[in-house]
Amino acid sequence: MDILKLASFTRDGTGGNPAGVVIGDAHPEQAVMQEIAAQVGFSETAFAAPTDNGFRVRYFAPQAEVPFCGHATIALGAALGAAYGTGQYNLALNEAEISVEAYWQNGEWGAKLISPGTSYAPVDAAVLNSFLSLFNLAQSDLDPDISPATVNGGAQHLLLALGRHKTLQNMSYDFDAGAALMQKHGFVTVNLVHRAPPGLIFSRNAFAGHGVYEDPATGAAAAALAGYLRDAGLQSGPFEVVQGVEMGSASLLHVEALKGRGACVAVSGATRVMI
Repeated sequence: MDILKLASFTRDGTGGNPAGVVIGDAHPEQAVMQEIAAQVGFSETAFAAPTDNGFRVRYFAPQAEVPFCGHATIALGAALGAAYGTGQYNLALNEAEISVEAYWQNGEWGAKLISPGTSYAPVDAAVLNSFLSLFNLAQSDLDPDISPATVNGGAQHLLLALGRHKTLQNMSYDFDAGAALMQKHGFVTVNLVHRAPPGLIFSRNAFAGHGVYEDPATGAAAAALAGYLRDAGLQSGPFEVVQGVEMGSASLLHVEALKGRGACVAVSGATRVMI
């Protein structure tokens, strides 16, 4: 079994978020996929098997299966492009059907995914306070223009927008406490963001609930964020997400919410093969 290792959403040929990719005639047993993901040790590994009109895809983090992973989809798109050529590939996930388009640009493979539909909801006050306490934040640290929300673009995330970039840069939390809270409330990640100019958002993603302290590039969270900003009337037009800087793995995600409330989001980026 060949396990490909690619970094997605790279920036100037460096950084990005590592993902494992396994393309085979059929999926291994679930326990085997979970074991492989744990051995690979990246935040997610994508397993793809061909169907009549595309590929059936499942995603595994080191500790559990997740319904959707953006950066692993980008890595898979690049791997499919290298194997079969440029173009669009239909992907059947556990809970949705999406697509990824592989392209060759500036001497590297990139990909653009179209996410599942998006949604958002307010956060219960008690839940919000528990996460503010986890990150040692006060209500005054939040951006008054972007309310905390539960956001979904194929997976559930808690969004906390911060008023100051410095507060985002100083993000820290207790791993075990964070894992327990995220698992209790069903959040795949907690997405802490700071909006600079309207077209640029800085992000840090806590991922303890699935065994990783922080994710350097999170396409699913970016899609959920874009859907929320569009539907709440807070952002029109495409924007870029800069993530992973504090981890020494700077990443760049290009994000564009498609038209219509709850509609899908396009997320694209470059990749590199990891050696």
